[in-house]
Amino acid sequence: MDSRQICFGEYPVLPDQEVRNLLVKAQSGDELARQRLVECNLRLVRSITTRFAHRGVEMDDLFQIGCIGLVKAIDGFDLGFDVRFSTYAVPKIIGEIKRYLRESTPIKVSRSLRELASRAAALKDTMADELGRPPMIGEIAAKLGVAREELTAALGAVAPVLSLQQAVHDQEGERIVLEDQVAGEPDADSIYLKDVLQTLDPDERRLLLLRYFAEKSQAEVAKVFGVSQAQISRIENRILQQLRSQLESKG
Repeated sequence: MDSRQICFGEYPVLPDQEVRNLLVKAQSGDELARQRLVECNLRLVRSITTRFAHRGVEMDDLFQIGCIGLVKAIDGFDLGFDVRFSTYAVPKIIGEIKRYLRESTPIKVSRSLRELASRAAALKDTMADELGRPPMIGEIAAKLGVAREELTAALGAVAPVLSLQQAVHDQEGERIVLEDQVAGEPDADSIYLKDVLQTLDPDERRLLLLRYFAEKSQAEVAKVFGVSQAQISRIENRILQQLRSQLESKG
C-alpha cells in the first residue's frame, strides 16, 4: 500500500458505534468489515508515521508497518473496553513502528572495534609462530591487554559469513564443525555449547532454534521476527561467530 496513492478524503472518520459494529464483524472473519476499518483509519496511521520522519527509513515503509499495527489493533481490540478504538490503536501502531525501527537499525562497527580486531589478527599469526599452534582468544586478549569479552565482540563485529560446516577446532586429528557442536551427542563439548548458548539473549536463542532445530529458512525466520532476510543473515552470522570464538577460547 503506497501512501502517496491514497486519497485520504475518500475515507471519512467513522462514528464510534459504527466502528464497534465493524469490529464485531471483522473479528468474526468479515474481510470487508476489516478492510473498511483499515481504510477509515489510514489517516490515523499517516499522522503517526509522520512523527518518525528523518529516521533514515522510507516513509512508505513506515506507513506499511503502521498499517500492520492497525490490523493487529483490529484483531486484538476487546469490545468490552470502555475506550474508543483509536485510543487503543494509537499505541499499537506506534509500538509496531518503534519495534521495526529498533530491529532494522544496521549494526555499526565502531572504529575502536575495527582497530582492535585488526591488531588481534596481526598478533594471531605472530603468536602462532611462537606457540607452534593457533593462539586461543584468551591468550590474544591477554597479550593485547583487553578483556576476552571485548576482543570477542570486536572479532564478531567484523566477522565474515560463517558456515555451519566451518571447523571450530580439531579433536585428535578429526575436524569438528559448528554443526557437530549443535547437533551432536551430549559430550563435553556439546554441554559446553549449551552453557555458551545461555549467554545469548532470548531472541538470539530463538533465532538459532528456528534456523537449526526447526530447520526454517532465513526468509521464514525473517517473517517470524518481522524483519528482512538480510537482517536475519547479519544477526545469524554475528551469533555464530560469537559462539565460535567462545568455543575456541575453551581450546
